[in-house]
Amino acid sequence: MPTGYNHLNLEKRSQIYALRATKTSTAEIARILQCHPSTITREIKRNTGDRGYRYKQANGKAVERRLKASRTCPVSQDSCRAVSAH
Repeated sequence: MPTGYNHLNLEKRSQIYALRATKTSTAEIARILQCHPSTITREIKRNTGDRGYRYKQANGKAVERRLKASRTCPVSQDSCRAVSAH
């Protein structure tokens, strides 16, 4: 398995979708995509809706979560400058 962290992209999500359709195990999907089995399990768990795992919907949900997680500074720029000055 590679070192470091990479987000799953639309291409990898489409591969997960196709491999699940052929009843490929989670461990085998992880081996093919060269990632940890827990990554695949988490992806499927987070992004399976009423109609099952759909890769385009999964990608959209992931993008929304990533944007929602983006943090902005909770204090004003003036406050940041004042703290930095001391």
